[in-house]
Amino acid sequence: MFLTPLFSLSPLLLLAFLPSTPAQDKLSFTFNNFKASPNLTLAGIAEFKPSGLLALTNGTRREQAAGHVFFPMPFPFKASPNATASSFSTSFIFSISPEFPTLSGHGIAFVLAPAPSLPGAFPGDYLGLFNETNNGNFTNHVVAVEFDTIYSREFQDINDNHVGIDINGLVSDASKAAGYYSNGKFQNLSLISGKAMQVWVEYDGGKKEIKVTMAPVHSPKPNTPLLTLSKDLSPILNQTMYVGFSSSSGSFSSSHYLLAWSFKINGLADGFDFSQLPKLPRIGPKKVSRLLTIGLPLSLVLVIGVLSGVVYYVRRKRKFAEVLEDWELDYGPHRFKYKDLYIATKGFREKGLLGSGGFGRVYRGILPTSKIEVAVKRLSHESGQGMKEFVAEIVSIGRLRHRNLVQLLGYCRRKGELLLVYDYMPNGSLDKLLYDQPSCTLNWQQRFRVIKGVASGLFYLHEEWEQVVVHRDVKPSNVLLDGELNGRLGDFGLARLSDHGTDPQTTHVAGTLGYLAPEHTRTGKATTSTDVYAFGAFLLEVVCGRRPIEPRAAAEDIVLVDWVFSFWSRGEVLRTIDAKLGSEYVGEEAELVLKLGLLCSHSEPAARPNMRQVVEYLEGDIPLPELNLMGISAAGLTFAHREGFDDFAQSYPSSIGNTVSHSSSVAES
Repeated sequence: MFLTPLFSLSPLLLLAFLPSTPAQDKLSFTFNNFKASPNLTLAGIAEFKPSGLLALTNGTRREQAAGHVFFPMPFPFKASPNATASSFSTSFIFSISPEFPTLSGHGIAFVLAPAPSLPGAFPGDYLGLFNETNNGNFTNHVVAVEFDTIYSREFQDINDNHVGIDINGLVSDASKAAGYYSNGKFQNLSLISGKAMQVWVEYDGGKKEIKVTMAPVHSPKPNTPLLTLSKDLSPILNQTMYVGFSSSSGSFSSSHYLLAWSFKINGLADGFDFSQLPKLPRIGPKKVSRLLTIGLPLSLVLVIGVLSGVVYYVRRKRKFAEVLEDWELDYGPHRFKYKDLYIATKGFREKGLLGSGGFGRVYRGILPTSKIEVAVKRLSHESGQGMKEFVAEIVSIGRLRHRNLVQLLGYCRRKGELLLVYDYMPNGSLDKLLYDQPSCTLNWQQRFRVIKGVASGLFYLHEEWEQVVVHRDVKPSNVLLDGELNGRLGDFGLARLSDHGTDPQTTHVAGTLGYLAPEHTRTGKATTSTDVYAFGAFLLEVVCGRRPIEPRAAAEDIVLVDWVFSFWSRGEVLRTIDAKLGSEYVGEEAELVLKLGLLCSHSEPAARPNMRQVVEYLEGDIPLPELNLMGISAAGLTFAHREGFDDFAQSYPSSIGNTVSHSSSVAES
């Protein structure tokens, strides 16, 4: 049965005594379950279950969202703003149950915050605690203990199953793999096992030390804590703070449950009455009764007979026949069944068509089992030599994890086609919002955020992942916008992988006219520098609202980079900004992007910055050098069309703006 909070004062009297009274030194509460919907502040997708569970995420919604729960009244953590923080302790029992055994959503965090909400916090990797702007800011005054189930390299995570103590940001001050000590030996715990686990978090205000201990539910509290951090929380905590929990969903669903919770200032939090704990949902199939087991052999004979007939009929129809070779068994988790994709897209009907291009048609779909919303791209291919290597690269690219990349979930092969499955982006591609007379125009703030997001994604591909990924087709039609208009680079159909420190082996031209670097058209070799060149064209296009090549423009204005350079040389570069923006833009930022676009479009690869420098320029970490200070005169600043591009474009006069490829490889067929 639900236990009410153990207060000796009514809420009105408690408010009257804030910020500090002797009675508050032992303020505490205990919830043995959450039946009857106790007086807690819920936000986002958090909800009470009739069973007495508190679900921070409900496990049925795929879109990224956060769930918060806070005790509705603040606690006095200090006698005065400049006083030493008091000791406190909390204990809670939680469980994380993923939709798929090895594919989890994100984790859960106990949090101390200045208010009973975390406005502006992002879901996904940010766990509903911070966002990309305030992450790491001292002004947050947030202390959290995270139980993280996703490895995020940008936050320096140690693995995808760890516990961390976070101070004002998601780079943990201390972290360790989830587990506990028993008889002096460390025992691992899987956070996504679906089993209940108990946690103790204790702060000693005298020693200025935080301890985190965990163990399976019903097990005694281990003598040795999992984590110990020497940290004075006095500068971090305000005089009064709120206590609660945060969790978030991601590309894969997980249910985050809180079974019980206790908290106390200046003392040890109370233990729980385990007889009153709510039951977790069943994991796995329900046990079969003895009555059914007696008749099971006879039933199996009948079922097998019926199934054999159905299988025979389906095989004869061969409607969903797939290409499956022995070597593909290694890629099991990344391969989708054609039938599932057929059902998801309702037979690839035209009503669900999102777009089409030189490399295939893209359809919107909802997977029948998981209800995940996806985009399915159909490509034609010939299953000849090179398919094994191509699928291996597809699977490798599927392991990329970055908030500014469209997630490639897997693939399917059937007869004469290859199908790629991606995360669905509700706002479509960037080029449609730039050119196709959209109902609304992207403002400058949105464009600048998209530019920085794509730059961050390319930097991750070039330097931060375990291999170097050369995208080879950076352009607005391959930049998709999520529900919050964040830019995500997608379409890795031309991407190539290589190890850090080695040269890419590609020796054929592939990409889109207007974005091809001059050395690429001469040598056929795609590098990170050719990606930077394409990104330069992308920068100018987003700011100017013009395609890299405009055949109907005046002869001197056909090529966008020449047009912008001519204005820059006259000191009038801001006149090239998209007229649809009017005067609603930040001049310094616009000028920075335009000049950076020219610098990235330089004909000499050595003169272009790398993506690490591009990100630093855009974030304002380092100043962009003036072009004339680099020893480059107007006559010496040449671009792709000056060196090999004119001849290449004239060879394909009807393909301007389309993807081209000089290769018989299956990747470009």
